[in-house]
Amino acid sequence: MAALGWLTPRRRSATARSVLAGEAAAEAARKSSQTIEALEALDAGPPTAGPAVGEPEFPVAGDVRAAAFFDLDNTVMQGAAIFHFGRGLYKRKFFQRRELARFAWQQTWFRLAGVEDPEHMQDARDSALSIVKGHRVSELMSIGEEIYDEYMAGRIWPGTRALAQAHLDAGQKVWLVTAAPVETATIIARRLGLTGALGTVAESVDGVYTGKLVGEPLHGPAKAEAVRALAAAEGLDLARCAAYSDSHNDIPMLSLVGHPYAINPDSKLRKYARERDWRLRDYRTGRKAAKVGIPAAAGVGALAGGTAAAVALHRRRR
Repeated sequence: MAALGWLTPRRRSATARSVLAGEAAAEAARKSSQTIEALEALDAGPPTAGPAVGEPEFPVAGDVRAAAFFDLDNTVMQGAAIFHFGRGLYKRKFFQRRELARFAWQQTWFRLAGVEDPEHMQDARDSALSIVKGHRVSELMSIGEEIYDEYMAGRIWPGTRALAQAHLDAGQKVWLVTAAPVETATIIARRLGLTGALGTVAESVDGVYTGKLVGEPLHGPAKAEAVRALAAAEGLDLARCAAYSDSHNDIPMLSLVGHPYAINPDSKLRKYARERDWRLRDYRTGRKAAKVGIPAAAGVGALAGGTAAAVALHRRRR
């Protein structure tokens, strides 16, 4: 940590949390990959992803030191995964209607403002972690499988799916990188036939959530730290890797790799990418392409550590 000595205590603390979150996510990602491999060995059927319609452009077959890192929300999937998960939990009576309405309002605010309010983020963190506390990881993983089929499977962008498949066909590993809980991200990665997932890690003891995060939500700089840590563990050369995202918040991650892509980019990322001659892909049409996206919603939702506790953004336990 000596290299951080020039930073102010507050900045140093934030950087340390990002590093901790990234390292925890990388460790969880490697476990998620092993879990996916084990489940695939037991599964007689193919992945449930829709057909990949293709535009293979970058992947180089046989390059074992190259891999691809895909942001999830609005890059691979339309909308925020944690919001879709929240809908599923609401259907199962985990939350009340007023809490769902408040979360929907907060989602709209983030879409329009494109910024994060620290007080809102802290409020979401406290309330979400209080709700997840005491729930079993296995219970929420099981529910997550059902919710994927109900709300997520039909929202995968075929174009992005094709890009991921091109990397897989070239023999490369493909990882999701998301602020959503690592448990949710792992379900999605497995269903898409990907290698594994980097996501926000919530602490659990004996399979039960404690109500604490490991580090911080995997958002912004923490994503870059996670990719860096996983690349080191996997022996990857980041200059030969690719990364894909829709959000300017992921510029730190995109800047790490030799082949960055802006997918369905928000306005800030579009401008940044054009200035640097990064590849752009936009699978939206008409008015949808002009929308800001949800740069912070997943970061808020991920605090649930495997649930859609973000639905209860302002809930208070009494």
